[in-house]
Amino acid sequence: MPLILQRDKVLEIFAEAASKKWVLPTFNAENLTTAEAILDATKEYGEKIGIEDLPIIIGITNNYKPRPQSTFYTHTRQWDIGMQLFLKEMEVLTSAESPFAKLKVMIHLDHIQWDDDKELLEWDMKQFSSIMFDASELPLEQNINKTAAFVKSNKDTIVIEGACDEINSAGSEQNDLVTPKMAEKYYNQTGVDIIVANLGTEHRASAAELQYRGDLARQVSERIGTNLCLHGTSSVSTDKVANLFDDGICKVNIWTTLERDSTPILFNDMIKNAAKVVGPQKVKELVSEQLLGEKANNLTPLSLDYFTTTYRQNLIFEEMKNIVTNYLNMWYILR
Repeated sequence: MPLILQRDKVLEIFAEAASKKWVLPTFNAENLTTAEAILDATKEYGEKIGIEDLPIIIGITNNYKPRPQSTFYTHTRQWDIGMQLFLKEMEVLTSAESPFAKLKVMIHLDHIQWDDDKELLEWDMKQFSSIMFDASELPLEQNINKTAAFVKSNKDTIVIEGACDEINSAGSEQNDLVTPKMAEKYYNQTGVDIIVANLGTEHRASAAELQYRGDLARQVSERIGTNLCLHGTSSVSTDKVANLFDDGICKVNIWTTLERDSTPILFNDMIKNAAKVVGPQKVKELVSEQLLGEKANNLTPLSLDYFTTTYRQNLIFEEMKNIVTNYLNMWYILR
């Protein structure tokens, strides 16, 4: 079916997911390979459980400093060209001719900055299903005022998330967890649909401190309902995020694990097939430089099947599908 962009339709999907105690995952993408892997995994999983129109959200950041994904979507490195290309590809991938036509696909703008993304915020928001309006670098009162103003102008058009406390990259010196009182104040005064809060994941904790705080999430949800979105999920082991809905989490955003955990598969395969990838002579040179071990195969001739972009993308594609499927298997449970 066409992209689900209308606010009321998006909220219907969230309500239906809540009735099933599903957590809706948003997988971010900064290239076509990732976007298709997300869709293909969802399609196959839906067929497996007998639900061909499973909902799925594909997100993208814009001028978010830790990872400006629309900029990386095209080698022009122009965010507006990247964003337009992303939108057009998503339109094509959900068209009637696409193998993904039956899925309920939504588009999420993630970490859209109140200042650096001003130009994007002037676009027609009807092109998107939801947005995370991010004023989290501001003091709380300013954050609330900026977010409330955006909600007032756009709530009839798009589902809105807001960050009720500062969401930084891993290793930030400051690591104040959200308080239920602050979350309630932010939620009520901004009018957002969903809040993103610091619950101890990688956005605000160093690697040694990573610990998803489900107890804190439950305290917040007691005040605002099941209206929390968890960021930094890639930093948390799957056994700790299997029952997120019971903690008041309705949505999860994921990106890092798709790239981080698929790269070793490519690396390992290229090493095993080094001669096919770079040729026997290059392997001999790498062995002499002690960059490869002496057991590296330097007899097999160079092969077109192994040194192309298609070869590399296929390996990444399949592993990303596995990662997406593992999450779907946790959160899309038939009850």
